[in-house]
This record gives sequence, structure tokens and C-alpha cells, in this order.
Amino acid sequence: MAVKKDQSKMIDAYIARFSQDVQEKLESIRTLIKENAPDAVEVFSYGMPGFHLNGSLVWYAAFAHHIGFYPTGSGIEAFKDEISHYQWSKGTVRFPLDQPIPYELIKRIVLFRVEENS
Repeated sequence: MAVKKDQSKMIDAYIARFSQDVQEKLESIRTLIKENAPDAVEVFSYGMPGFHLNGSLVWYAAFAHHIGFYPTGSGIEAFKDEISHYQWSKGTVRFPLDQPIPYELIKRIVLFRVEENS
């Protein structure tokens, strides 16, 4: 997986702004995406970390009460039933920080997006 050094440092700095427990969740999501989209390029844009693979792949960001995951509209549509108990909209799903992060679901969405962009 490619990443520009300045992008990686920006992502590291972004993650470091949060509490230790949120940092761990963000790093887990970052690692999960890297492992399941090894050819994706890690980027920092729109004030948040993301990945490109033949275009936008997924984005993620931390907020006061949730982690936003942005798998594009197609990623939301394909998993609409599985994300129905979370707050979601056309291009994002919100995972509350006071609940376990559904890493397996995120993995399946990432794999769907990799297939879609390949």
C-alpha cells in the first residue's frame, strides 16, 4: 500500500488529537482497511483520513460521540439492512463511541468497496 510520508504524518497527528480509547479505535479501523485494501493509497483530505483505490474508497473520522465511516453511497446502500440500527445517511454511517465498533462489518464493507473499485 502506498502512502505519502506527509499524508501519513498528517493522519498520525489527526489520530493523536483524540483520547487513548478513540485513538485505539481509529488505529484499528486504519489497520483493518490497510489489511483488506493493500493496494489502496492512504490519504488525508477533507480534514480526515481516507483511502483511494481507483478513486475514493472509504473515509473515517472521529467526533464527540461517534466515529463516522464513509464508504460512499454504494457502500451504504449495499449494507443498508446491516447498518439500520445505526444513524446513517446517503454516504455515511455513525458508530457510537459508547458501543463496540463493528469491525467485521467495516471489513466486509471495505472488501465490497475494493471489489467495486477494482
